[in-house]
Amino acid sequence: MVYVLLGTGFEETEAIAPVDLLRRAGVKVTTVGINGKIVKGSHGIGVEADITLAEADFSDLEMIVLPGGLGGVASCRASKGAMDALARAWQDGKYVAAICAGPTVLADLGITDGKTCTCYPGCEDGMGGANMAANASAVQDGRLITGTSAGCAIPFGLKLIEALKGPEAAETVRRQIVIR
Repeated sequence: MVYVLLGTGFEETEAIAPVDLLRRAGVKVTTVGINGKIVKGSHGIGVEADITLAEADFSDLEMIVLPGGLGGVASCRASKGAMDALARAWQDGKYVAAICAGPTVLADLGITDGKTCTCYPGCEDGMGGANMAANASAVQDGRLITGTSAGCAIPFGLKLIEALKGPEAAETVRRQIVIR
């Protein structure tokens, strides 16, 4: 199961596009509202999360994903439960993924240290000991997957599929959505 954390102020494209792509690939995805069931994104779009953070047990977690958006990132940092879920996923050998400003939260937890990563341009100072990949839309370094921005949400989502189901599954979805 993939869990996508949605905090108030999350970047809508960075959450919804990867969720859609993963579901097209047959991956089970659950959205988790950090601040409740209805979560407002950074552009005022309200999204109904599948469950709240209080309802999540993460026992079947394969991957956890953190979209960016400064408000969403701040919501995650302010939530002990969300931070614990990210740290526990990493410690338990699961995939951990974040996009835009989200990777800076992973840096707070030491997850990015020594790993090749990307993030939103200008957030590099918050990436701790990461090795930054210039001009990359999405990067995988072992169990860590990072993406750059809303404009890179599709390559990021495809990278998530590739990690979980292989390059053929990612290519199938890429063809279905007709990327040119």
